[in-house]
Amino acid sequence: MRTEDVLAAIATGLWRWDNASGKVTLDGEAARLLGLPAEPVVLPEAAVRSRFHPVDWNEINGIVNLAVAEGTLAEARLRIMDVDGRVLRTVRSRSKPLENRTADGHVDYELIGTIQEIAEPQPGTTAAHTPITGDWRRSREAFLLDAGRALAEARSTAEVLRVAASLSMPGFSPDGLAVFGVEGDQLSVIGHHGHAPGDEGPFSDMALDTDYPAAEVVRTGRAIYLPTPEEYKRRFPVTWPLARRFGRASWAFLPLIVAGRTMGAWMAAFKHPVTFSPDERSVLTTVARMLAQALQRAGVAESERELTTGLQRSMMPQLGPEIPGMTIAARYVPTGGGLQVGGDWYDMIPLPSGRFALVIGDVQGHDVRAAGLMGQLRIAVRAYASEGHRPDAVLSRASRFLAGLCSVREEDAEDAEAAGPRFATCLYVECDPETGTLEIARAGHPDPVVRMADGTVLMRPTAGGLPLGIVPDTDYPTTRFALEPGETMMLCTDGLIETGGHDLDTGWARLRAVLESDVPHGPGTADGAPEDNHLERLADLLVQAVHGPSSHHTTGPLADRREDDIAVVLLCRESPGCGCGTAAGHPVRPARRTMLTVAQAEPARIAGARRQIRELLHDWADAEQVDSAVLMVSEMVTNVLVHTDGDALLVAEAAGELGARRLRVEVADASDELPHKRHPGEMASSGRGVLLMEMLADSWGVDPRGEGKSIWFELYEQSKPDGDEDRESPRPVG
Repeated sequence: MRTEDVLAAIATGLWRWDNASGKVTLDGEAARLLGLPAEPVVLPEAAVRSRFHPVDWNEINGIVNLAVAEGTLAEARLRIMDVDGRVLRTVRSRSKPLENRTADGHVDYELIGTIQEIAEPQPGTTAAHTPITGDWRRSREAFLLDAGRALAEARSTAEVLRVAASLSMPGFSPDGLAVFGVEGDQLSVIGHHGHAPGDEGPFSDMALDTDYPAAEVVRTGRAIYLPTPEEYKRRFPVTWPLARRFGRASWAFLPLIVAGRTMGAWMAAFKHPVTFSPDERSVLTTVARMLAQALQRAGVAESERELTTGLQRSMMPQLGPEIPGMTIAARYVPTGGGLQVGGDWYDMIPLPSGRFALVIGDVQGHDVRAAGLMGQLRIAVRAYASEGHRPDAVLSRASRFLAGLCSVREEDAEDAEAAGPRFATCLYVECDPETGTLEIARAGHPDPVVRMADGTVLMRPTAGGLPLGIVPDTDYPTTRFALEPGETMMLCTDGLIETGGHDLDTGWARLRAVLESDVPHGPGTADGAPEDNHLERLADLLVQAVHGPSSHHTTGPLADRREDDIAVVLLCRESPGCGCGTAAGHPVRPARRTMLTVAQAEPARIAGARRQIRELLHDWADAEQVDSAVLMVSEMVTNVLVHTDGDALLVAEAAGELGARRLRVEVADASDELPHKRHPGEMASSGRGVLLMEMLADSWGVDPRGEGKSIWFELYEQSKPDGDEDRESPRPVG
């Protein structure tokens, strides 16, 4: 019996579709199924196309392309239409795509297959029906959109695997997933879902020449579909015992291909039988492509993060060894853009004298070049400091060093970015741990901030010079003051202050609130537990004030808070109850003290002196006494600058219990001329300094010194008695 007779007996027709010539060859049975006379015929593609439902015809191209890519059969369910647009019957087409290479090298394909009528289920029956249009297609498209969005947003390999494990495919969701990678000539398991821990053991480090579906997929780049356990056992008898114990009914192994390179394989295993129809294979193939791209992106991002993190970690120092009597904490947070590298840095340098130096700086820019310059500048500063140079000499040499690094001629630079000059701000602090003496040199950097033992926060104005690298030969004056027991000094870059749309004033207000609100009261926490890591917690709170959720409710736009690098260093001189050391007991309320030098060439710093006094007395009971103290300080410092040739040294101290404190302010200068009382006329613009002291101070005086003198006054804190608000008080004059 001939093959044609057998096919006709079972109502199966043969067809051949030549894509290159656009001709379709049908035998008699195939022509009958398409609603044509039952005789062999050769028709143009358009004539055959008119017999199919338009939606079904549009699906054929995708099915054929998928079969060509996978080397499998192209199977489709097609509805046959009559000339009036009514559905005559539904047929199933099964065909094999064969590649044809033309004389000019163009690759096309030819389909050879069968067409067979299938019975549609009658209403009320339970016969299975796999639709190719309607709700299933819409569900598939919605699933692919959601899956693509979720995989595109995944930022790490772990997130990609979590998304892949949560995918619920329309109508045939797998209950077991595995992603295989390639390491040399071995297969590795990147991640899996639906398996117990340790189940991946036999499949890890598997040679690529092993008779295992995933290994074959990696070798050939073609998908493998195993709809039944029998098919799995027949094709892969060696590794079937490894898969049998999981009790699965169907498996799909698909290649993970990126830019034409197979980077691994993806396995989807099913508890229920799956026939892997063309639509199901299309969904799996699309997911595999999206999964491969997501894994590739995540791998590149993780490599960049590892590179930049390693670069920054190699440039950032360790803060050890421990310093007796002092505690140090530091944080560095890179910017959120690009490679997350920048020019901020900090350092702690042991000095030959037995002291140590703290350095914090910021090289202009947030790019790789800024990070490279930062590393070179940090090494240079460490070298100059280790040689024993004073703070001013260290910064002067560092400025010349940076100016030399940035003196690249534009024609010699590889790009315009490298040709531009760069500068850096820097703050260098030399500290004596025994006495708490700090010597500070500043190059265009924000001033240090000191939190006193009782929680008062003061910005310490220090003399400074130009940023490093602008003028090679620049002098950097040195400021000296003492860090008292229980006090904490904060050094930071401008990223901690100005991030989030803040300026210097509002940024300091934000940080000051954090510093003042996190003051330990006694040797432990509120519940009595020891608080050995108080300084570390304070460093975290300062960063969270800028990058945490609460930062989006303060002044500034609701923008990404990682717009600038952040470096912050905290130095605490330990005392009982400061939260940093191990001493126990409740301390006596410490004195508040501030010191400031106003040079002849810097009269503008008188305003800073007034601000220092107001910050020192921020909780003073009588606001009028605060105004009086500010007025007297302004008068005393101004007199030094006007009537002498030297600088004014201001020292202020508030001591005692709240409500009964004593404020003592001294202003020293190098002149031996003592102040004397004058009687200025009504229109006189000066000569009232001594009169003000007599009217406003509780006590005052002049102490001669070996070289110069010291003028001082004292105020005693007292709350106004009730009902005494209307009593006349001396009003400030001037």
